[in-house]
Amino acid sequence: MHLNQIPNIITGMRLLAVPPAIYLMWVGRWDIAFLVFAFAGVSDGVDGYLARRFGWQSKWGATMDPVADKLLLVSTAAMLLYQSLLPLWLFVLMFGRDLMILGGAALYRWKFGPYKIQPTWLGKASTFVQILLLLSMMVHAAFGILSEEQIDKMIFMCGLITVVSGAHYAWIWIRKALNE
Repeated sequence: MHLNQIPNIITGMRLLAVPPAIYLMWVGRWDIAFLVFAFAGVSDGVDGYLARRFGWQSKWGATMDPVADKLLLVSTAAMLLYQSLLPLWLFVLMFGRDLMILGGAALYRWKFGPYKIQPTWLGKASTFVQILLLLSMMVHAAFGILSEEQIDKMIFMCGLITVVSGAHYAWIWIRKALNE
């Protein structure tokens, strides 16, 4: 093993963490599921830092890192939805935003050619708030230390930034397409 493979190994570990995290949520072990999810979140920062800091980027890592992130986010949100902890409307917004971004990229590629999707600060903020909400809901399910009012406020904030971020990405795609 070469050191430059460390970010890819960490990304692979994050992918492998998804099934146990989902199983743990399924059986109501929110405390351990929270730890797995938190590990995955920290590992995302670590592999990105190592790849950038030491120039250890790879095509596999560039592709699989966001796949691992989205797989963990969507599957966790789906399990929270299944357990009646996440409202359906928010799951639809979160998943719909991602589908819209991917659909916009695919449509642009089909119509105009390749284009590298660049995350915006709003997109990063939206993802951060989504992760924070999912972690908070898992903590709430495991330990009950947050009030329903706090969770409801976080749900509203997450929905709001998800809509704003989605609209921003749509505006970017439309503007870019009109300039071609």
